[in-house]
Amino acid sequence: MTSEPKRLIPYAIIGLVLLLIFEWRPWHGEDELETPAQAVGVVANSDLVNKDAPQDVLAQLSAVNYTTIAAEIPARVQDLPFKEGQSFKKGQALVIFECSTQQAQYQKSKAILSIAERNYLTNKELFDLGSVGRVALENSFSEFQKAKAENDELSSVVARCRILAPYNGAVVEQKVRSQQFVQVSQPLLDILDNSAMELEFIVPSKWASWLIVNYAFKIKLDETGKEYPARVTRINGKIDPVSQTFKAAAVIDGNFPELSPGMSGVLIIQPPKTAP
Repeated sequence: MTSEPKRLIPYAIIGLVLLLIFEWRPWHGEDELETPAQAVGVVANSDLVNKDAPQDVLAQLSAVNYTTIAAEIPARVQDLPFKEGQSFKKGQALVIFECSTQQAQYQKSKAILSIAERNYLTNKELFDLGSVGRVALENSFSEFQKAKAENDELSSVVARCRILAPYNGAVVEQKVRSQQFVQVSQPLLDILDNSAMELEFIVPSKWASWLIVNYAFKIKLDETGKEYPARVTRINGKIDPVSQTFKAAAVIDGNFPELSPGMSGVLIIQPPKTAP
């Protein structure tokens, strides 16, 4: 019976040594040895830093001028000179319709107008000579006005056979194909003015005291990784009471061919030194 405790002594010593090693933990660095109070202090300081850090404001690029070109007459598309992604100049034809019938009607109306004008001028001379009565003169004048109105109408129709670019830009989307027959108001092309880019963003309400129109700043775009100069153009004076924010817009100062709508980035903007 006395030999049994003696056999347990080595096991007790080994257990004591392991307990001491576990409590000491020499494989851990000194930086990890911190009291619970120190850990709480680090978390509190971290929260304080995040609250005081500058708030990132995201913005997205969009075209100032963007529109959908639609057909104004029922006709067959003869040609689409510019495809998706291609640039054009103001005044260039974007869509050309096949308008041989309209052209023939217009030429016919021009001939009728010429005859009506000659009849009116002839009757006017005869009326001055007393050879034609006033009724005949007025009737010829009415015929002339009627012919002119019909000619102006057909001239307007012929003018719609070519849709011209309203500004310098590029084709975003082509909705029809050549030789396709289209109806009035049918969308044909989506175009945009890529020479003027606008930034739209939402900022904290505290910025209302210093953010004004023409305020200069920069934006760093994610897609290019570069910074670009910009200035504020519009400010929405209404502040959202829930989020405590308001909307603003700006334009990129300068022409940068690599920019395109849909790009986004972060504003690099600082309040003026006199701001509260």
